[in-house]
Amino acid sequence: MTTQTAGTAVSVRPLDATATVFIVAICAVWGFNQVAVKLALPDIPPLTQALIRSIGGTVIIGIVARLRGVDFSLRDGTLAAGLFAGALFGLEFILIYRGLLYTTASRATLFINLAPIIVVLGMRWITPGDRFGVMQWTGVALAFLGIVIAFGVPVPSADPRQMFGDTMMIVAAFGWAATTLAIKATNLNHARFEKTFLYQLVVSIPIFTFGVWAFGERMAPNPSALAIISVTYQTLFVVGVTFLAWFALIQRFSASRLSVFTFLTPLFGVLFGHFVLGEPLTLPFGIAVICVIAGLVLVNRPAKGTR
Repeated sequence: MTTQTAGTAVSVRPLDATATVFIVAICAVWGFNQVAVKLALPDIPPLTQALIRSIGGTVIIGIVARLRGVDFSLRDGTLAAGLFAGALFGLEFILIYRGLLYTTASRATLFINLAPIIVVLGMRWITPGDRFGVMQWTGVALAFLGIVIAFGVPVPSADPRQMFGDTMMIVAAFGWAATTLAIKATNLNHARFEKTFLYQLVVSIPIFTFGVWAFGERMAPNPSALAIISVTYQTLFVVGVTFLAWFALIQRFSASRLSVFTFLTPLFGVLFGHFVLGEPLTLPFGIAVICVIAGLVLVNRPAKGTR
């Protein structure tokens, strides 16, 4: 099913079984990526990791796109939207990585997970066919409640530094959501998904390069094997496979329903943190998992009047 809005056909297809398996797998990989970043941090600072990922990802996706016959010309009118999405992609990661210096990881997780809610609200304007009903909104609320249970309620902070970090995370959430909405609302929704992703990788490279220089990041002269394996995993698998798959799904299915699935990512992060880093699992985490899964079930039930 597609809806025509302002000259742009926007897919609002609900997720089928295959897409559901893919998006859950993507969220699991992204959850482990949080652990991979931590493992490399002693030798490779965060924005340096992001820069390496974007450079390596550009090469990988460029080769894949060429082999698949993707047209790299700009005659399709995607340049402006591609540059905009790429700028959002780069700034989002800078805000997240630098914001973690000022606020806690738990607060950051909660604020970043405002992004799916923003996407659901934004899609109401892009296409009426992707609007949520009461049942779907109940599912969103239940899934977000699960994140709150897992990571705690962020109480107001009197520390200006923490407030600044919180603000950076909220802006990053808007950036993440805006990237998804920009793809659905512009000619990028018609472009090959490899090209859509390449725009973001290429544009993010100078942004991350500036960030590495501006914040004075320095990589260890001889990074450990663990750090090298971690960044290689991020480049080949996270960027080269899952990010590409995400943008393919975004073009083909309901962005609202896909985005809500990302509530699983921090939960997978906690789970992998337990098995790899020895971080504890708690009863609230188990309750959170139940809430998020129940919320996803409600979200992906057909809304009244939709097919």
